[in-house]
Amino acid sequence: MHYTVVERELELNLILSPERSIPVPARLSYHTDDPYAVHVIFHINSENPVNWTFSRDLLVEGVFRPCGHGDVRVWPTKSQGRSVVLMALSSPDGDALLEAPTAQVSAWLERTLRAVPPGTEGEQLGIDDALDQLLAR
Repeated sequence: MHYTVVERELELNLILSPERSIPVPARLSYHTDDPYAVHVIFHINSENPVNWTFSRDLLVEGVFRPCGHGDVRVWPTKSQGRSVVLMALSSPDGDALLEAPTAQVSAWLERTLRAVPPGTEGEQLGIDDALDQLLAR
């Protein structure tokens, strides 16, 4: 089985207050063998990168309208005239509000959607093949 990884490095802003943010290098990562999930790795150049995994559908929807609840919420907005996507992440270790450029996130998502079109994720997992083999015995 051949798997594809679609990655993009970009700079996110960690929002500390309405007036203050700091740049955080990050990598968006999508693996066709885990077709429902996207991975966002923060502090990629540090000793302790932080990896968040959540639904690709959530990020796709969040580019257009507010969505998500609980640990991960995503919504579009404008910041200084630019289109951005905000991601609110909550964990027992703390909360973070991150801002990503919509154009870069959208371009990367389009690449993931070309690799695995929406609705075909189950085929990537080979579940149908495994079931066929199981039932053929």
